[in-house]
Amino acid sequence: MTTDSADAPHSARVRPPAAAAVPATAAVHPPRGPARETLPPPRPGRGVRQRAVTPLVAADCLATACTAPAVLGTGTAPMALGPMILGLLLLHSRAGLYRPHPAPSLLGALPVLLGRAALCWCAVAAVLAAVRPAQALPPALLAGAVALHTALVCGARALVHRARRAAARRRPRATLIVGAEPAARQLAAVLHARPGYGMRPVGVVVTGAPAGPEAPPAPAGPPRLTTPQDITRAVIRHTVRDAVFTVPPYGDPYTAALLRRFIDQGAAIWLAGAAAALEGRPPPASGHLGGFAWRRLETAPPRHGGAGKRALDLVLAVVALVVAAPVLLGGALAVRLADGPGVLCRQERVGRGGRGFLLLTLRTRRPYDGDAAAPGDAADGLRTSRVGRLLRRTGVAGLPRWWNVLRGDLSLVGPCPEGPRTVERCTRSCPEYGARHRMAPGLTGLAQVHGLHGGSPVEDRARFDNLYIDSWSWGQDVRIMLRAVARLPRREDR
Repeated sequence: MTTDSADAPHSARVRPPAAAAVPATAAVHPPRGPARETLPPPRPGRGVRQRAVTPLVAADCLATACTAPAVLGTGTAPMALGPMILGLLLLHSRAGLYRPHPAPSLLGALPVLLGRAALCWCAVAAVLAAVRPAQALPPALLAGAVALHTALVCGARALVHRARRAAARRRPRATLIVGAEPAARQLAAVLHARPGYGMRPVGVVVTGAPAGPEAPPAPAGPPRLTTPQDITRAVIRHTVRDAVFTVPPYGDPYTAALLRRFIDQGAAIWLAGAAAALEGRPPPASGHLGGFAWRRLETAPPRHGGAGKRALDLVLAVVALVVAAPVLLGGALAVRLADGPGVLCRQERVGRGGRGFLLLTLRTRRPYDGDAAAPGDAADGLRTSRVGRLLRRTGVAGLPRWWNVLRGDLSLVGPCPEGPRTVERCTRSCPEYGARHRMAPGLTGLAQVHGLHGGSPVEDRARFDNLYIDSWSWGQDVRIMLRAVARLPRREDR
């Protein structure tokens, strides 16, 4: 079999322009491992949150367990303890008392703790008065129960905060700060001077600053990171666990692309300074971090389909290959008889995580033999044959791509697979383009069913593809596949 080299770039990795090109006759093999510009595989970020929440939950439960017998007695306390603990945990969770914070303030949470304790004990007193009137709590005892419960909760939480600060000083988490200088440098200095916050700045990702020889020299402190390669090296070397944005993360395409990459890595996202403003309102004065307003950006975990999406791909790929086997064999025989040996075309494409793979199609072009070329033929010594035009028009040329779906290179729905040179060019012109590689490319996708293909503006394709990944759902996949089937009679296979 031969390779239709005119349709296939020569490298599945993104390489600098100075790299030497591989001859057209060289064998094409998919590279191993991710490209240098990609971040390492995503890791779950739930462990950090569980370690932050579990001690506080234990403290609240212990304080409740100590207060109930002292107020209700040993006869009533066992029956009321379970509902009290469950109700208190729900109230504290709704009030945000279990949200992680690098510098939690016990005094700032005191009014909320007092109010939730009063609500919980008032409910207990009302139930006792209705069920067992003889054991109704008098007002003085009710006030004492609220005060004792609040004091125990505050004391237990203070011990948790103290232990956490000590652990943070011993093992601070590697942190990247995203923003414009000098605000990002000032925040880095605050985190460095106060190790109790548990964050160790390992780099400043500068936004809105010139890169290259004209960039000003980096001041003392964490290194300045201005390229995707710098960010990738810092993430891998230091195992970055937190990312702090001092600018709005959706303010421009560059910071939005960074936010997507950090979310996929499972990193905790924090907003500091002006970026901590919520819905246009000024940031609150409480919960500051060295004078910087501070809050956590609540982000949903990435939903890329996972095992369920892959299982659907496998089932439909097997069915499609079995059903289309006669048509596929007929198309391959027609190419062999009409255009000679070599029925498959192998094209290099960039898949999930920047990994390269070979996209399989039936060969539709053959060497130019001196006849009149058809309109649209490339001036590279190859021309589209009559059989090739028929295979493209009917979609038979794309049937071998189901083998890529079976292998896991492609999915049914996803971004359009593109060559490494196209990826390199589009990544330079559009910062959000690289975020498309968070998901495996697909036979069809949201951008494709809206008529966006290789000649469309790269910003439009990146916007549609990232929107699909960010809002993935089974229903959306079904709708896209139905629209793709409806468009089949109106377009040629590309």
